[in-house]
Order: sequence, then structure tokens, then C-alpha cells
Amino acid sequence: MKRGTTAVYGAGFLQGAAFVLIPALGTTLRSAPYDMSNATYGLLYFPEIIGAILAALTAGSVHGRLGSAGLFRLGVLCNAIAMGLLVTASFTHGFTIIVLLLAETFLLGIGFGLTNAAINRAASLLFAGAAAAAVTILNAVIGGATAISPIILAGFQTVLTWDAWPAVLLTLWLGLMLLPQAGDSGNKEQGGAWRWSMLPFAVGVMIYAICEGSFGSWANVLVSVDRHLPAATGALALSVFWGGMTIARFGLGAIPDHLIHRRIAYLLAPLGMAACFFIIPQLQAAAGLLVAFTAAGVACGIYYPYSMAYGIAAHPQEGTQMAGLLVGALMVGEGIGSFGLGPLQQLISLGNIYTWSALWALPLLWLAWWNSRAPKKTA
Repeated sequence: MKRGTTAVYGAGFLQGAAFVLIPALGTTLRSAPYDMSNATYGLLYFPEIIGAILAALTAGSVHGRLGSAGLFRLGVLCNAIAMGLLVTASFTHGFTIIVLLLAETFLLGIGFGLTNAAINRAASLLFAGAAAAAVTILNAVIGGATAISPIILAGFQTVLTWDAWPAVLLTLWLGLMLLPQAGDSGNKEQGGAWRWSMLPFAVGVMIYAICEGSFGSWANVLVSVDRHLPAATGALALSVFWGGMTIARFGLGAIPDHLIHRRIAYLLAPLGMAACFFIIPQLQAAAGLLVAFTAAGVACGIYYPYSMAYGIAAHPQEGTQMAGLLVGALMVGEGIGSFGLGPLQQLISLGNIYTWSALWALPLLWLAWWNSRAPKKTA
């Protein structure tokens, strides 16, 4: 095993586990003794997104000053402090817990941006001959942790207290700093350098993230509210969406390139997303909706990691800045897809939004073709 592999993929798991904690604590924070209003709870997400975007966009400059190990450790430290704040917040209430959680989500966002830029770049260097597979599997690990972390949290909440899980994550984040770090492998980067040729990759990821947010953030509402199915079915729709995405990333990451060419899968992904956007509003039965949201997760599985791999391969001297830019684009798109669809539903139904969202396939398909068109850019 190459030096730094455990640290890179371990950080991916911890990042996914930590990033989903506030959504997983939604019911807890809105109940006694915390009793947050819906508006206050919703406010907690904004510092996280802002922190992630700021950190992601400055990752290249930080890398230029501190190197890859320094960038990684700074991201890990921010995540560790965020977990410490979350544990501390569990013992408070009222205005104090709001302040602590706002600080926690902001630091978690910074940690997310820095750490993801560092580990995506490191994965592409660790397995330079199979960078697309390495980055895809890394993001599968992140997604898998996102899926199972709420289950672990619920287990701790049942047996002990909910803050025990963030306390475990705090310990693991600190322990991660003691592991051997991935080196730069002789790669000389231009820290903070930005090129116009990076823009198509960022635009593609942002549009993709709007689609992912539209599926992931609204699956529960469409199934349990619009279709009047049980709440458990709505929650299951969300779970199978993330599960389909994780399985697709692990599966395509493990399949050799000569069996399914990376570029072909990259070009097919937007068509799969479009088909799901068009089909889901036509369905009424629970079984059909669950199958469709699973398919949506599979279709969404590889567009982001393949964009990351192709982008880094196309800009090897600005790899960390490229990784940071795409993490920032992901967060912007997620914000639009998650929050933007709420006000939009005052004008048009969620089903119609899904139907019209199938048109996102047009720019996504063109950008996938453009970003992967040169053979030298295949990762």
C-alpha cells in the first residue's frame, strides 16, 4: 500500500460521516431540550456552505504555502474543532447552542473544502495510472459514510447519547493526523493559479450538483408529501438514492477501463439523469418510485468524480486548485438544488420542476464531451 493511502481514504470516510450530522440531528435539535424553530434550524446550513466554498476556492493558495501535508492537516484540524464544538453544544440550549452550532457548521464547511481538495488531489497522485478509479472510489467512501453515519448516530442516541458519535469522530480526526501523509510525488504545482480552461469543469459540476440536490433533498417530499405515501417510504427513497450512487461509484471504480470506457460512462450519465427526471413525476406506486430513485442515484454516481479526475489530469500543475474549485462548484450547485427548489414551488409543482430538469442533460452532455475530448486527459 502506498504511503498516505490510509490517511486519504480514512479522511474521506470521516468527512462523509461528519458532514451529514446536522441533517441527521434535525428531529433532535427541533425537540426538547433544544427546541429550535424550523427557521433557526435552516439557518445552520448557510455557514457550512459559505465555509466550504471559501475553503475550496483558496485550497490552491494554501497548498502553495503549506504543501499537500499542510493543507490536509489544516482541513483535518478544522473538522476536529467542529466536532468538539458539536459535542460542547450538546450540553447547552437557547442562544448559546445556536452560536456554537453556527461556528461548528462554518468550521465544518472549511474543513470539508480543504480536506476534499487535498484528498481528491492526493488520490489522483497515489494511483496516477488509474486516477479516475481512485477518485471515484474515494467519493464512494465519502458517500457510503454519509449513508451509514445517521444510522450510527441513531444507535448511539438509543444506547448512550447522540453526542457520543461526534466525540468518536473527534478522536478519529485527531488520530488521522498521526498517520503517514501522502507526499507530492515530485509534483510541482502553481499554488492558487487559475485558468479559464478550468471553467467548463466547474460549470459541469455545478449543474450536476443542482441535479443531485434536486433528487437528494426532495425525494422524501415528493414521495411522502406529493404522493401521500408513508413517511418511512419517503425516507427509504432518500436512502436508496444515496445507496445507488455509492454502489455505482464502487462498481465503476472497480471495473477495468477496457470493459467500460470512462468517457462512455461519463457521457451516458446525463442521459440517465434526464430519464429519471422525466419518469419520476409519472409514477405513483411506492415500488416504482423507489426503483426510479435508485436509478437516479446510479445515474448521478460518476459525473462528479469523473469531472474531478479529468479536470486534475488536464491541469496537473494546478491540481489542488482545480480540486478546490470543483468542491466549491459542488457546494454552490447543492445549495441551488436543495434550497432553490423551495421558493420555486410557489410558481410550479415539484413534479413539473423534475420534468423540466431533464433539460439539464443538454449542457451536462456537452460539457462531459468537451471535458473528456482529448485522449491525453483521460485519467
